[in-house]
Amino acid sequence: MSPLENEVDYQHFMTAALDQAAQALEVGEFPVGCVLVHQYRVIATGQRRGTAAGGRNETDHAEMMALQAYYALESAPDPHEITAFCTMEPCLMCFGALLIAGIGEIVYAYEDVMGGGTHCDLSGLPALYRDNPVSIVPGIMRAESLALFKTFFQAPDNKYWRDSRLAAYTLAQLPGKHHI
Repeated sequence: MSPLENEVDYQHFMTAALDQAAQALEVGEFPVGCVLVHQYRVIATGQRRGTAAGGRNETDHAEMMALQAYYALESAPDPHEITAFCTMEPCLMCFGALLIAGIGEIVYAYEDVMGGGTHCDLSGLPALYRDNPVSIVPGIMRAESLALFKTFFQAPDNKYWRDSRLAAYTLAQLPGKHHI
């Protein structure tokens, strides 16, 4: 069951994640942002790092940065009561980390056709992953997130995932359409 009550709540907190993504984009990073929310309050934030100027750091994802901020809290709330808002569907690494952390809900804006992990069949995985129930809510403020990714992939100085399936898929998207 969702700790939040309605679409307005989802949009409010996804806007905060989109702000993180926009900040990343401003400094040339891949525009992914994440906020962790507990009892209608943002308790941790993260944005993608390590991709500007052609960097290929594949560990400093927004979700990982937000989880690190969460773990640094003096009195961290129960993770099962936390919702993670991500501007892009978490990859396998981030999805696994969110599962292990026990995060109760993941809400994302834009699907990751190249590396998204939320469609994994958890039933065949070891108990550490399988036994951590998580609710997944896709497509919240997708158009706003898509606009950030289009801006990123259209930038001539961007080299990160330039010729990837994700770049081609993103640049071919029309607002309001969703096809994989």
